Amino acid sequence: MLKRTLIAIPVLLGFGSATLPLADFPQADLSNGVIQTTLYLPDASQGYYQGTRFDWAGSFKNLDYKGHSFVEPWFENYDPKLHDAISGPAEEFVPLGYAEAQPAGTFVKIGVGVLRKPDEKPYAFSKYYEIANPGEWAIKKSRDQVDFSHKLNDATSGYGYVYQKTVKLTKDKPELVLEHRLKNTGKLPIETSTYNHNFFIIDKQPTGPTVNVQFPFEVKGEGKGFGTTIVAQGNKLAYSRDLDKKEQVYSAGLQGFGATSADYDIRIENQKTGAGVRIRGDKPLEKLVYWACSTTSCPEPYIRLSAAPGQEISWTITYEFYTKTP
Repeated sequence: MLKRTLIAIPVLLGFGSATLPLADFPQADLSNGVIQTTLYLPDASQGYYQGTRFDWAGSFKNLDYKGHSFVEPWFENYDPKLHDAISGPAEEFVPLGYAEAQPAGTFVKIGVGVLRKPDEKPYAFSKYYEIANPGEWAIKKSRDQVDFSHKLNDATSGYGYVYQKTVKLTKDKPELVLEHRLKNTGKLPIETSTYNHNFFIIDKQPTGPTVNVQFPFEVKGEGKGFGTTIVAQGNKLAYSRDLDKKEQVYSAGLQGFGATSADYDIRIENQKTGAGVRIRGDKPLEKLVYWACSTTSCPEPYIRLSAAPGQEISWTITYEFYTKTP
């Protein structure tokens, strides 16, 4: 069971407050002299994030650059097993073998473990699934980076892998890099997709007209709030007003990107404070989902991953933080 003190701390987000438990979660502080950030480390019993949706490697507590903050809790309710109780760049993999598994059988979430399928209902990312096997984690820490390794083998489903992820701060630059390597050690081919939810909060500012999200292409989108609350303007998405506390906007797939990695190039800026982050990937976009609530605006870039048994694949996401005159 997760050990906690009996103290609770208010987390002020600029748009209200949330109360989170004060606990000694395993974590690592990183700095390159330009960026300062803290990562929560994977731990099946003591970890800050124990949900079964997002990759356990690289859960962010905070990130600061040049007096500006980019990462902090965006949610009000916290529980270690809550699917979205996670902040900052958070990655998820589409599950392996869920459709083929029988009730009480197993399937795999990369970066999480072997999970138990409880019934015939479709997979739901918001549901907590029993972890039948958390796999083996190895962690190596240094001043400006953390190397994660997750080994997993599920004889029942036939899937196995070695997943390596490095979270590092580039020397003397306002740059965060996520490097990934995935080796298929199982009997079945790995066919999946992965995306980063990008739960950024820039300078505690609410979601509204001060937030601009930019792409290198003319963007189009349909969905909840699109065309009214949030509007496509050429290569940008702009808000017509601040979102209400319980309000959300959502598009299952923004359109306009091409077939090369050049379009995996997204900026989130706060025009009031002049702080922004540029997000680039080295693989073509498969899909581009968009979700926002009153505290965070989240482009969710998907890429496709395929690895035959014995094959290793790699991909990288780079975050460049910057400031400009508001």
